[in-house]
This record gives sequence, structure tokens and C-alpha cells, in this order.
Amino acid sequence: MNHYETVFILNPVLSDTQTEEAVKKYESLVVSHEGKIVHKENWGLKKLAYPIQNKNSGFYHLFQYEAEGSAVDALEVEFRRDEKVMRYLTVKLDIHAKAWAEKRKNRKEPKVKA
Repeated sequence: MNHYETVFILNPVLSDTQTEEAVKKYESLVVSHEGKIVHKENWGLKKLAYPIQNKNSGFYHLFQYEAEGSAVDALEVEFRRDEKVMRYLTVKLDIHAKAWAEKRKNRKEPKVKA
């Protein structure tokens, strides 16, 4: 299994429930292709560097997962078909990128005081 990271931008006119449904849909798509979600982040509504589909902002989401290449193909086909998705980018992680992603994941987790 390979390690991948996908960032996708959802249309800013979506409601919170529509956004959550879209994220769950893509998460279940990865799992249905025998993949495993390692980490996911919701970066929230962010301003875009340039307008996409006459929109200046979008909801950013990140998935880190382990899967075969066929799962990535299916995920990207679904991204292309869905009008809620404005842009997406999938990257295969190498050893150094996995280590950096692990550091970022640990940094993002809230520290619990004992």
C-alpha cells in the first residue's frame, strides 16, 4: 500500500451539512477501495490565490491515507464529476514526506494536561 495526501477545495456556497456529507462521501470512497484514512483535517474557509469558478474562497480539506493506486483513480474521477469540488490535488508521499506529515499531525493534536 502506498501513502497519499489529498487536498480538495469545496464550493463556498455549501452549507455545513452539505460540506460534511461531501467529506464523508470521499472518506467512505477511500475505505470502500480497501484504503485506510490515517489523518484528516478541516482547514475551513480560506481565501483563494485567484478566482476559481468566479469564487474567491473555498472550504479546504486534507486527507492522508494508505491505499492502492486504483483507490486514488476512483477518488479523482469522483472529484471531477462532483460540482461541489472546485480543485483537488493528490500527492504520493515518500519517506521524507511521511515523516514531515507525521510531525504536522502530532503538532496539530491538542495537548491534554494530566
